[in-house]
Amino acid sequence: MAASTGTAHQSNTKRIWTVFVILSLITIVEVVFGIFKPDFLHYTHVLHLSLLNWIFILLTLWKAYYIMWAFMHLEGEKAALRWSVVGILAFLIAYMVTLLLIEGSYIYDVFNHNSIYKWIF
Repeated sequence: MAASTGTAHQSNTKRIWTVFVILSLITIVEVVFGIFKPDFLHYTHVLHLSLLNWIFILLTLWKAYYIMWAFMHLEGEKAALRWSVVGILAFLIAYMVTLLLIEGSYIYDVFNHNSIYKWIF
């Protein structure tokens, strides 16, 4: 006969719906901003990038962090493990976004200006 641990199985239905609602709201905000592109956000530039792009980047990072928090069960771990996972991932994502923005800017300049490097592409 198996020994009883004394803990009852709890339903995670409320937790699942909470995660679903939060991720859905973030996604809906991203889609609405992507469809309507408000002029005051699209044409306001901060650090050579429109404010709308910064909002997309921050909402995507927030969504990625929440996915790790909920689905990788990081909320129950010690702070050192949480930050070792999240810190490294945040650094790599920031590095990738920086490289993509630099390369995208270069390619935009090559195609939209009279550049001697058009033959490379």
